[in-house]
This record gives sequence, structure tokens and C-alpha cells, in this order.
Amino acid sequence: MTALILALVAGAVIGLALGGLGGGGSVLAVPALIYLLGFTTAEATTASLVIVTLTSVTALTGHARDGNVAWRTGLLFAAAGIVPAMAAGAVAGHLPQALLTIAFSVIAALAALRMLRPARTAPDSGARIDPIRAGAVGAGLGAVTGFLGVGGGFLAVPALVGVLRLPMRRAVGTSLLVITINSLAALGARAGTGTHLDWAVVAPFTAAAMLGAWDGKRLARKVRGGTLQRVFAWVLLAVAVFMFADVLV
Repeated sequence: MTALILALVAGAVIGLALGGLGGGGSVLAVPALIYLLGFTTAEATTASLVIVTLTSVTALTGHARDGNVAWRTGLLFAAAGIVPAMAAGAVAGHLPQALLTIAFSVIAALAALRMLRPARTAPDSGARIDPIRAGAVGAGLGAVTGFLGVGGGFLAVPALVGVLRLPMRRAVGTSLLVITINSLAALGARAGTGTHLDWAVVAPFTAAAMLGAWDGKRLARKVRGGTLQRVFAWVLLAVAVFMFADVLV
């Protein structure tokens, strides 16, 4: 199987994850680029930010049109997390890659297990979001995602659902806003680092992901929120176990 075909298939799967689940793009893109396409860790993390940013914007447009984006909450999340993400990222640069991978897999597994618990979210009745609480959660999320070097959607959805009590569909759309802003900030921080990207692979990967995002958005409208939550949780758990095992082997 050629690199082009692998890029198209992986991109389509990641697009479905972002469009339908509101997260999982970074956590799926980085392993795919490393294990399937032979990218180095630095190349994979940078390329995944390009892919996830463009795909998130595509998916966000559809969710916003359907009214599934809590703009105020999402902006508070993203704004509060920018500085902690930069600080945590600076610390992470001095730590062994194996330690970061283990931390990544543990946090992803905990997020997955939390989402597998019975949902207790309140209906979306237009209740006001406490800006202090949203900002505090966003800052913590930014610190964790900066430390792990990913977009953060796989943690944003559980936080929006479990902490701020957003219904799953609204959490999906709002997380895409957070992912877009966080990924753009991370790309800006990486500008000028000289990381080489193979655009013959990255471009079709991104195109397939953007097309997959539209299908994922349509899927999100047809499937119950609880089902989406369980699918998202199992995907997270599978990736967490694989990455943890890869470090130990």
C-alpha cells in the first residue's frame, strides 16, 4: 500500500473523528503519521497541527450552522488555555519522550473511562455558563494539552460534558472551536523552527480529513449523543492502550 493511499485512508478516519466526535484528531493523526507514514515525532506533531487546524475549521462551520457551538464557553476555554499551554510546552521540551508518551496515554485513558460512565448532563436549556469556572477548566486543559503537544479535542469534549454539563452535540461543536484556536497558537509557536514537512503526503492527508469531517458532521446529526460519547471513549481507550504498550515493548 503506497504512502498516498495510507494518507488518504488515515485522513478520512481522522476527519470523521473530528467532524462527528469533536476530538481525536491529534491523538489519531500523530500515531498515523509516525507508524504508518514514517514521520519523525517532530514532523508528525507539526503536520498534525496543520491537518487538525484545517479540518477543525471545516467541521466547525457545519456545527455552527446547526447551532451546536457554545461560542462564549469555547472562547473562554481557548483564551484561558493559551498561556498555560505555552508554559507547559516549554517544560515538556526538557522531558524524555517516553515519559511524555506514558503521560499522554494515562490521561487519554482516564478521559475515556470518565466518558464511559453514565451521562449526567443537563438538557441544553440556554443556562448561563459561569465564566470563572469555564476559564479555570480551560486553563487546566491548556496546561495539559501544552504538556502533551496535541490539539486538545480529546480532553476538551470530556471537560465540556463532565465539568460544564454541556450536552454531547454542543460539546462536540464547541470543542472544534477550542481545537482550532489552540492549534493555530501552537502552529504560530512552531513557525521558523525549520521542521520539514512532506507536502506530497500532508496535502492529500489534509484533503481527505476535510472531506471526512463533513461526513462526520452528518453522522453526528443522525446518531444519539450517548452513542457518540461511547464511540469517542472507546477510540480514546484503544489509542491509549496502544501507545502505552508501545513504550513498554
